[in-house]
Amino acid sequence: MIADPTTGTPIEGAAAFVTGGFRGFGRAMVDELLERGAAKVYATSRTAHQAHDPRVIPLVLDVTDDNSVAASAQAAPDVSILVNNAAVSLETPVLTAPLDDMRTELETNLLGTLRTARAFAPHLARHTSSAILNVLSVLSWLALGRAYEASKAAQWSATDSLRDALREQDTVVTALLVAYMDTDMTAHLDVDKADPRAIAGQAVDAINKGTLEVLADDTTRWVKSQLCLDIAS
Repeated sequence: MIADPTTGTPIEGAAAFVTGGFRGFGRAMVDELLERGAAKVYATSRTAHQAHDPRVIPLVLDVTDDNSVAASAQAAPDVSILVNNAAVSLETPVLTAPLDDMRTELETNLLGTLRTARAFAPHLARHTSSAILNVLSVLSWLALGRAYEASKAAQWSATDSLRDALREQDTVVTALLVAYMDTDMTAHLDVDKADPRAIAGQAVDAINKGTLEVLADDTTRWVKSQLCLDIAS
C-alpha cells in the first residue's frame, strides 16, 4: 500500500456515499462503513431498494446520466467519503461487439466515475479531510480482448488524474485494485474468489489511513510486479 502524506479520513460519524450499494461489493462496503461507525451511508442503485439499516439512505442513481448524478449530489451534501463502485461488464470482444455495448461500459465505468467525482468534489472540499475510493480491477493492467479491460484501464488513469486535481482540497483519492470477488458479476466463473467483506475491510482501512493504492490480493500484487517487463512477442 502507498500512503498519502496527509492523514486519512475519519469513518466515525462520517456520511458516506456508495454507488451500487445494494449488492455485491457495494453492499459489503456499506456494511463495513456502518460497522466502523459511519453515521449514515447513502447507498445507490438504478432501481428503488429498501434500506436494511436505519442509517442507510437509499437513492436511485444512474451514473451515466448527468441529471441523475446532480440530483444525488444535491440529496447528499454532507458526504465526506465517496465510493465509486458502480460498474458493468458486458463481455464485449473489441473486434466484434456492438460499439453501443462498449459505450455503455465506458459510460458507466469511466465517465460514471468522473461524473460522481465532479459532482461531489465541492461537498468533499467542505471537510478538513475527505476521500474518494475508486473500485478498479486487476484487469486495469491486463488485456483479455474485451472493452471492459479498456474501460478499467481508463478508469485507473482517471483515478490518477483525479488524485492530482483534488489534492489541494485535501481529498485523498484511493485506487482499489482487486481480482475476482464472490459477487453476481463473477457468479458464472469457476475460479478462486475473494470474500467481498474482506476486501471491504481493506478498503475502509485505506480510507481511514489516507492510502493511495490498495492491491487487495496476491494475484493483483503479482500482476503489478510484472508491469515493468517488456511486452511479450
